[in-house]
Amino acid sequence: MNPEVLLSRIRVVLCRPSHPGNIGAAARAMKTMGLSRLYLVAPKQFPDPEADTRATGAVDLLQEAKITTSLNEALAGTVFVVALSARQRDLGPALGAPRETVARLLAEAAQGEVALVFGNETMGLSNEEIQHCHAAVTIPTNPDFSSLNLGSAVQVLCYECRMAAFAEKPPVLVAGVTPFVSPPASHDEVEGLYGHLESVMTATGFYNPEQPGRLMPKLRRLFGRIRLEKDEINILRGVLASTQVKTGFGRKD
Repeated sequence: MNPEVLLSRIRVVLCRPSHPGNIGAAARAMKTMGLSRLYLVAPKQFPDPEADTRATGAVDLLQEAKITTSLNEALAGTVFVVALSARQRDLGPALGAPRETVARLLAEAAQGEVALVFGNETMGLSNEEIQHCHAAVTIPTNPDFSSLNLGSAVQVLCYECRMAAFAEKPPVLVAGVTPFVSPPASHDEVEGLYGHLESVMTATGFYNPEQPGRLMPKLRRLFGRIRLEKDEINILRGVLASTQVKTGFGRKD
């Protein structure tokens, strides 16, 4: 299925968010990853100018956000729901890793609408809210500092959704940049570079053909680690030619 269609079927549900800035940050995180459906369950303060400020370019998601009074209402019509939780609950679904759990979410998105559910900034999701979900995911943070901002948590999981939807290869657009392309150098051109390099090194006294050691094999290995292009050969030989002109070494008058 088209990756954009899969992403369009994912709801990001924020349960009882207490800070409007976090709502804006979540909206921005969503939009950067191609998600657009934001649901807010009983937000403490929304709409709010701070949410707009933190959204920075994603205010349209805030304007289109669905506000509900209960999680059950926000999940109406979904076929699969994943909760973010920092700990395993006695009666909740088993905690999974982000990548494997998001893969399940995207597979279900091929059948219908799905949701990622995030809890309150201070208390997280209640046990009752967790029980509305089919799966749970935890973000493996540093055990010595595991506190993760709501907007950051949304960003991590939205990123995983995008990567999964595009099979790890999402399109990348570099605005205003024209890719530089030079054809690969031929065997003869590369050998010409080595010959030119040996000639200049010999003329300057850096290389002694009678006691060559391993200098040329090492230089061949150095340049062999990359696929030299025609333009690169021309640049390197231009440097060598300039050295010959400036120093008089290797010149053929």
